[in-house]
Amino acid sequence: MIRITPTIAIDESEIDESFIRASGPGGQHVNKTSSAVQLRFDARRSPSLPNDVAVRLMRLAGSRLTRDGVIVITAQSHRSQQRNREDALGRLVDLIREAATPIAVRRATKPSLASKQRRLEAKGKRSAVKNLRQNKPGPE
Repeated sequence: MIRITPTIAIDESEIDESFIRASGPGGQHVNKTSSAVQLRFDARRSPSLPNDVAVRLMRLAGSRLTRDGVIVITAQSHRSQQRNREDALGRLVDLIREAATPIAVRRATKPSLASKQRRLEAKGKRSAVKNLRQNKPGPE
Protein backbone atom coordinates (compact mmCIF):
# COMPACT_ATOMS: atom_id res chain seq x y z
CA MET A 1 0.00 0.00 0.00
CA ILE A 2 1.22 3.47 -0.91
CA ARG A 3 0.09 6.01 1.69
CA ILE A 4 -1.00 9.30 0.10
CA THR A 5 -2.84 11.02 2.95
CA PRO A 6 -4.01 9.70 6.34
CA THR A 7 -7.30 8.65 4.72
CA ILE A 8 -6.17 7.68 1.20
CA ALA A 9 -3.90 4.77 0.31
CA ILE A 10 -3.38 3.16 -3.09
CA ASP A 11 -2.64 -0.51 -3.65
CA GLU A 12 0.49 -1.17 -5.71
CA SER A 13 -1.49 -3.47 -8.01
CA GLU A 14 -3.41 -0.40 -9.31
CA ILE A 15 -0.20 1.03 -10.77
CA ASP A 16 1.14 -0.43 -14.00
CA GLU A 17 4.79 0.21 -14.89
CA SER A 18 6.41 -0.38 -18.24
CA PHE A 19 10.01 0.30 -19.14
CA ILE A 20 10.94 2.04 -22.37
CA ARG A 21 14.14 3.30 -23.92
CA ALA A 22 15.00 6.82 -22.81
CA SER A 23 15.87 9.53 -25.29
CA GLY A 24 18.77 11.91 -24.91
CA PRO A 25 22.46 11.49 -24.12
CA GLY A 26 23.94 8.38 -22.61
CA GLY A 27 26.37 6.96 -25.16
CA GLN A 28 26.16 3.38 -26.37
CA HIS A 29 24.56 2.28 -23.12
CA VAL A 30 21.29 4.09 -23.91
CA ASN A 31 20.67 1.88 -26.95
CA LYS A 32 20.81 -1.31 -24.88
CA THR A 33 18.79 -0.53 -21.76
CA SER A 34 15.23 0.48 -21.07
CA SER A 35 15.78 2.88 -18.20
CA ALA A 36 12.79 5.20 -18.72
CA VAL A 37 9.58 4.38 -16.86
CA GLN A 38 6.04 4.84 -18.08
CA LEU A 39 3.67 4.66 -15.11
CA ARG A 40 -0.07 4.16 -15.66
CA PHE A 41 -2.78 4.73 -13.06
CA ASP A 42 -6.48 4.31 -13.78
CA ALA A 43 -7.95 7.26 -11.91
CA ARG A 44 -11.50 6.73 -13.14
CA ARG A 45 -11.84 3.13 -11.95
CA SER A 46 -9.63 3.25 -8.85
CA PRO A 47 -11.46 1.89 -5.78
CA SER A 48 -8.96 3.63 -3.47
CA LEU A 49 -9.93 7.16 -4.45
CA PRO A 50 -13.13 8.90 -3.35
CA ASN A 51 -15.19 10.19 -6.28
CA ASP A 52 -14.53 13.89 -5.66
CA VAL A 53 -10.76 13.30 -5.42
CA ALA A 54 -10.80 11.26 -8.64
CA VAL A 55 -12.64 14.07 -10.49
CA ARG A 56 -10.15 16.70 -9.24
CA LEU A 57 -7.25 14.38 -10.10
CA MET A 58 -8.45 13.92 -13.67
CA ARG A 59 -8.84 17.70 -14.03
CA LEU A 60 -5.33 18.29 -12.64
CA ALA A 61 -3.73 15.62 -14.85
CA GLY A 62 -4.36 17.65 -18.00
CA SER A 63 -2.53 16.25 -21.01
CA ARG A 64 -1.29 13.24 -19.00
CA LEU A 65 -4.85 11.86 -18.92
CA THR A 66 -6.06 9.50 -21.66
CA ARG A 67 -9.64 9.30 -22.88
CA ASP A 68 -10.15 6.18 -20.76
CA GLY A 69 -9.30 8.06 -17.55
CA VAL A 70 -5.78 6.61 -17.23
CA ILE A 71 -2.99 8.90 -16.06
CA VAL A 72 0.32 8.28 -17.84
CA ILE A 73 3.50 9.63 -16.26
CA THR A 74 6.83 9.18 -18.03
CA ALA A 75 10.12 9.57 -16.14
CA GLN A 76 13.43 9.50 -17.97
CA SER A 77 15.55 12.18 -16.34
CA HIS A 78 17.79 9.73 -14.45
CA ARG A 79 20.13 7.14 -15.89
CA SER A 80 19.03 4.35 -13.55
CA GLN A 81 15.71 2.59 -13.86
CA GLN A 82 15.16 2.57 -10.10
CA ARG A 83 15.53 6.34 -9.74
CA ASN A 84 13.16 6.88 -12.68
CA ARG A 85 10.62 4.59 -10.98
CA GLU A 86 10.89 6.58 -7.75
CA ASP A 87 10.57 9.85 -9.66
CA ALA A 88 7.44 8.74 -11.53
CA LEU A 89 5.81 7.36 -8.38
CA GLY A 90 6.66 10.53 -6.46
CA ARG A 91 5.06 12.69 -9.16
CA LEU A 92 1.90 10.56 -9.08
CA VAL A 93 1.71 10.77 -5.27
CA ASP A 94 2.17 14.57 -5.40
CA LEU A 95 -0.58 14.86 -8.01
CA ILE A 96 -3.01 12.77 -5.91
CA ARG A 97 -2.11 14.77 -2.76
CA GLU A 98 -2.87 17.99 -4.58
CA ALA A 99 -6.21 16.59 -5.75
CA ALA A 100 -7.03 15.37 -2.22
CA THR A 101 -6.99 18.89 -0.77
CA PRO A 102 -10.44 20.38 -1.34
CA ILE A 103 -10.71 23.75 -3.03
CA ALA A 104 -11.46 26.51 -0.54
CA VAL A 105 -14.79 28.19 -1.25
CA ARG A 106 -14.55 31.95 -1.57
CA ARG A 107 -17.01 33.88 0.54
CA ALA A 108 -17.99 37.28 -0.79
CA THR A 109 -17.31 40.16 1.61
CA LYS A 110 -18.02 43.88 1.52
CA PRO A 111 -15.44 46.58 2.12
CA SER A 112 -15.72 48.32 5.49
CA LEU A 113 -16.95 51.91 5.79
CA ALA A 114 -13.49 53.07 6.94
CA SER A 115 -11.78 51.48 3.92
CA LYS A 116 -14.29 53.18 1.59
CA GLN A 117 -13.58 56.54 3.23
CA ARG A 118 -9.79 56.02 2.97
CA ARG A 119 -10.18 55.18 -0.71
CA LEU A 120 -12.24 58.30 -1.40
CA GLU A 121 -9.78 60.51 0.51
CA ALA A 122 -6.86 59.11 -1.50
CA LYS A 123 -8.78 59.72 -4.74
CA GLY A 124 -9.48 63.32 -3.65
CA LYS A 125 -5.81 63.97 -2.90
CA ARG A 126 -4.72 62.47 -6.20
CA SER A 127 -7.29 64.56 -8.04
CA ALA A 128 -6.06 67.74 -6.32
CA VAL A 129 -2.44 66.99 -7.32
CA LYS A 130 -3.46 66.44 -10.94
CA ASN A 131 -5.55 69.62 -11.00
CA LEU A 132 -2.50 71.62 -9.86
CA ARG A 133 -0.50 70.24 -12.80
CA GLN A 134 -2.90 71.57 -15.43
CA ASN A 135 -1.79 74.59 -17.36
CA LYS A 136 -4.75 76.82 -16.79
CA PRO A 137 -4.51 80.20 -18.43
CA GLY A 138 -4.45 82.84 -15.71
CA PRO A 139 -5.67 86.44 -15.92
CA GLU A 140 -3.46 88.51 -18.18
